[in-house]
Amino acid sequence: MISKRFFQTSAKKIAFAFDIDGVLLRGKKPIPGASDTLKILNQNKIPYILLTNGGGHSEKARTEFISNQLDVDISPLQIIQSHTPYKTLVNKYSRILAVGTPSVRKVAEGYGFQDTVHQTDIVRYNRDIAPFSGLSDEQLLEYSREIPDLTTKKFDAVLVFNDPHDWAADLQIILDAINSKNGMLNTLRSEKSGKPSIPIYFSNQDLLWANPYKLNRFGQGAFRLLVRKLYSELNGEPLQDFTLGKPTKLTYDFAHHVLIDWEKRLSGTIAQSIEQKLPLLGTKPSVSPFHSVFMVGDNPASDIIGAQNYGWNSCLVKTGVYKEGDDLKECKPTMIVDNVFDAVTRTLEKYA
Repeated sequence: MISKRFFQTSAKKIAFAFDIDGVLLRGKKPIPGASDTLKILNQNKIPYILLTNGGGHSEKARTEFISNQLDVDISPLQIIQSHTPYKTLVNKYSRILAVGTPSVRKVAEGYGFQDTVHQTDIVRYNRDIAPFSGLSDEQLLEYSREIPDLTTKKFDAVLVFNDPHDWAADLQIILDAINSKNGMLNTLRSEKSGKPSIPIYFSNQDLLWANPYKLNRFGQGAFRLLVRKLYSELNGEPLQDFTLGKPTKLTYDFAHHVLIDWEKRLSGTIAQSIEQKLPLLGTKPSVSPFHSVFMVGDNPASDIIGAQNYGWNSCLVKTGVYKEGDDLKECKPTMIVDNVFDAVTRTLEKYA
């Protein structure tokens, strides 16, 4: 089946975007058929990208891991993680509070942020700031750094990269930052407002996600709800925040640009060696070479509704968040299939 050939006409060129967790992998384990699916697309030079609300590692590290697990070549230029669009904010903010697992500091610095503070740095500075932190002294020394000007230089923005693990401490530190006086640590502004003292970005709003456990787990969307609820209780107004990731138009526009860029590399229009030119956040492609783009996902509330609202087709698989009989509400997938292999082969047989 892997050797089956599909030929696209210029008038009916199609492309794919794949979620990862629950579509290609379940935890670290490949989902049956995922490897064969991507091999078919590679062999036929059909463009595709990975579009995930996951993150925490560099695009290079993530694609190397997936390539090894699935035994297929995937380029770092083919993946959009939830925080990949943060690359476009490098020239906008100086000091950022990069919230997430310890690995996100390295990711932020790899993007080009020159002054990155991780939330563990603040706990290290003063344990009393986060009295309910679950970090041991050994973990704190491993994860954090001493920041000499932590109390004398202001923060410009809070960027939540992925789901943090020490929620009690992380909630306290974020709420301190967005209620501070001009972004300065150890301060509290006098006024109350829906607008935070410094901007805060969440890289996705998934309430649930699928891991190896049989029941869905809370994701960054749950963490965001807590931040918003606490902020509203303190200020009497809802928090004005920024959200990326699926299903937002910002992320789908960004992904569309990346997909067009990859198609040009496959076709030889631009060389593989040329550096990827990133679009400005919020910029819609003016021209697309694709007749149809199919989003293959397991989460109706992010993958499917996001594609639907953006004008892409969608394939809802049953290997992750979605289970047979779940209420799809306003979601209307183009097709519901058992797995990613069925999604791609059925799409190619019908449309290619």
